[in-house]
Amino acid sequence: MKRILYLTSSIQGSQSYSIKLGNAIVKMAQEKYPDSTVEQVNLVDLEIPHLNPNILRSMFTPGDQLTAEEKESLRYSDEAVRQLLAADIIIIGAPLYNFTIHTALKAWIDHITRAGITFGYGDNGPIGLVTGKKVYVAMSSGGVYSEGPGQVNDFVAPYLKAFLGFLGMTDLTVCRAEGLKVPVIKEYALDRAIDSIVID
Repeated sequence: MKRILYLTSSIQGSQSYSIKLGNAIVKMAQEKYPDSTVEQVNLVDLEIPHLNPNILRSMFTPGDQLTAEEKESLRYSDEAVRQLLAADIIIIGAPLYNFTIHTALKAWIDHITRAGITFGYGDNGPIGLVTGKKVYVAMSSGGVYSEGPGQVNDFVAPYLKAFLGFLGMTDLTVCRAEGLKVPVIKEYALDRAIDSIVID
């Protein structure tokens, strides 16, 4: 049995291409692993608190020294880390907004980045502690960013690969629905993205 964590970060609701693509990845994963469970989380609806001095300080305070207020400030972070560590497959919906990810996804990343829990330091530098996961990114964009002149402005796929890899999630596949605003390409962009999905 596989435990699937499906995160969405689109503000487009049912019209979202990243959600449509993510749904297709979930469906194929369930077909390959019929006994799998899916936990879906809409990061936008959660209105995740952005990092502030209190949250950051609490993250670096030993658990037995946390006040009730500090424990409460970590409530979402602790839940997000629990969900992440429990999952075998992580599917992340990541539309490209202004060349990068939505702030809700960035907030989630900030909350799962916990020294001593999701990463640590060894003699040779940082060590990712979130290992043994398969990650799929369902990325959507109005333009084409996988190649050509737009590639230098893609701060979604490279960032997610780099940072999730830092936490130990190095087995990552990006599925792209791109060119969604480009004439001709937009007519088949989603279908081509879905056809490219391969579930390991």
